[in-house]
Amino acid sequence: MFDLHRLRLLRELKHRGTLAAVAAALSYAPSSVSQQLSQLETEVGVRLLEPVGRRVRLTEQAEILVAHTEAVLERLERAEAEISASLTELTGTLRIASFQTAALALVPTALSLLRDLHPHLRVHVTHMEPEKALPALQARDFDLVLAEEYPGNPNPRPAGLDQEDLLDDPLHLALPEPAHGLDADGPMAALRSLADHPWVMEPEGTTARHWAMTLCRNAGFEPDVRFETTDLLLHLRLVQHGHAAAFLPDLVWCGQPPTVTLRQLPRGQRARRLFTAVRRGRSRHPAIRACRDALLQAVALRAGS
Repeated sequence: MFDLHRLRLLRELKHRGTLAAVAAALSYAPSSVSQQLSQLETEVGVRLLEPVGRRVRLTEQAEILVAHTEAVLERLERAEAEISASLTELTGTLRIASFQTAALALVPTALSLLRDLHPHLRVHVTHMEPEKALPALQARDFDLVLAEEYPGNPNPRPAGLDQEDLLDDPLHLALPEPAHGLDADGPMAALRSLADHPWVMEPEGTTARHWAMTLCRNAGFEPDVRFETTDLLLHLRLVQHGHAAAFLPDLVWCGQPPTVTLRQLPRGQRARRLFTAVRRGRSRHPAIRACRDALLQAVALRAGS
């Protein structure tokens, strides 16, 4: 029988990439992680790691072990969910990761609903972009992640995750003040009218940046991106002061009227999909269900306000 603790260390190495990262995440010494994995190799009787430069990678046999470990851990999470469902009171800690606009517009209302219904449930929220949060969810750093998908840019769907749609959040072209492009004939013309204007976008490597760059290039120009940040409130402020054009979602207004001039985007590019993601074995956990219900109620309350 293989040692489950050591199998989990091997799984952590697959998701985190380095022995140092595994050690830091689990508060171990790197030498201790290395020793445990060496003992696992002895148990299994085959080589599990091979050096690649200064790092190591999993062998084919190690990948087989990790796949089975994932199945075992998923089954254990299902057992935990069933035990929690058998209790009359919801307790423990729920760890959530959310990107900025969802954290501002939806999470506070959901937290209030959860506090009223389940006062003994401790909710911990971390601001993190989906590009980092979803891998961290797989690594068991979080229990639930709020994530986004931009039109025409579907995210890779990591194995073992369960997704539920939350809402479609409209997207708009935000014109710098004083507004440009007001007389442009149609969405593409409005975009082209800003070809020579500075832009603010999210950083390179993010899904939002790839979508925004593609949209501008399809309109026939390479945007002059002078400002890069994941902070959409800063995007808004730069637009308000006439320093940049931007693409802004409805959630940035938190239910208030827009404060800048907005134009419609080309057909098929007018909304991003927001969803929650959890590990498949945890999807039936009462705390997960309660949180997803609270977020859906927050969406409904926002729509009705």
